[in-house]
Amino acid sequence: MSRYLEDGGDGYYNEDNISYACTSWAPGVGFAGIVCAVVFANIGGAYGTARAGQGIMAMGIRSPELLMKNIIPVVMAGVLGIYGLIVAVILNGKFSTPEIGTGYVTYSQYSAFCHLASGLCCGFTSLASGIAIGISADAGTRAVGAQSAMAASWKKMGFTGDAGGQAEGGGDSLFVATILIQVFASNLGLYGLIVALIMSQTDYKCDPSANY
Repeated sequence: MSRYLEDGGDGYYNEDNISYACTSWAPGVGFAGIVCAVVFANIGGAYGTARAGQGIMAMGIRSPELLMKNIIPVVMAGVLGIYGLIVAVILNGKFSTPEIGTGYVTYSQYSAFCHLASGLCCGFTSLASGIAIGISADAGTRAVGAQSAMAASWKKMGFTGDAGGQAEGGGDSLFVATILIQVFASNLGLYGLIVALIMSQTDYKCDPSANY
């Protein structure tokens, strides 16, 4: 329950401005949803980028020609931060400022908790996606680089036969498998974004002329 002082009154609470549905702390809950969306999504993106970068740099020592080919997971991880930004911008547009004079808050508890859930949904799924992308990219790029180096060694030794497919394949099958793993890992953040966008459309505002 929230109470507001009557504008220009004698300092006592004005019972006409009591609102049970739109409390004074409701906007704080909604703003927490924005914080969660941006912070957790960017933490996931940062972890995924850093972890993938470690694997790419380690792979580039032995197979520098594969650096740009394996930069894809860095892009996937960076997109996660954009998910959080999108949700934050949409949620911010749902807020309404208190009325001038009465200080009546029209932003409801219902909207606040929906928007908090929306931000948490986007933030946590993006965080999980970033962790998955980073770990899979680190292992995958190192494996692709090792296979490429091994294929080059086979060729230097004069083995041009099957050699387990190493000399001729060049690790393309392993690269494709690594990309598929990262695509499905990045989908986790996309699922959270979709649900967050749906929940962000839920909105309920109080009527200042009514008493809730």
